[in-house]
Amino acid sequence: MNLPNAIRTGGEIDAACGKCELNLAHTIIAMVGPKVIKVKCNTCGGEHNYRGTQPLVKAVSFAAPKRASSSSAAKPKSKAPVVIVSWEDQFKGKDLGHARRYTPRDTYAVDDVIDHPTFGLGIVRAVRDGKVEVGFKQEDKVLVHGKTPPPENA
Repeated sequence: MNLPNAIRTGGEIDAACGKCELNLAHTIIAMVGPKVIKVKCNTCGGEHNYRGTQPLVKAVSFAAPKRASSSSAAKPKSKAPVVIVSWEDQFKGKDLGHARRYTPRDTYAVDDVIDHPTFGLGIVRAVRDGKVEVGFKQEDKVLVHGKTPPPENA
């Protein structure tokens, strides 16, 4: 019996992300037996070894703090707040019953909902150079769109 929250390759697990500097949902990429080895951040897409859900805390140094000269005084860094939107929340207000069946011949626009035969429901995040970036539940994919069929020999 497969449990929906069972730890398995392709499943999700919370892990510390070095890029995002937060504990976030990650997709499990590799396991050795029951041990998670490698994960991919669902927010930034970064892949790294699984380090558990330990908080990202910088080590405290007990050495005397270095004094900054007046010309190189430390300025506080301001970071924009990180907004995390769940996969399900991205589809709120969208009519999933009218999701377009994916075909490389059709053209798509940002926020279009598509139904891919392999990856399932997805939402178009970006359009560029005959390709679309689509967010699916497991991962984002770059797909071809607007491709003209080869000419038929008459």
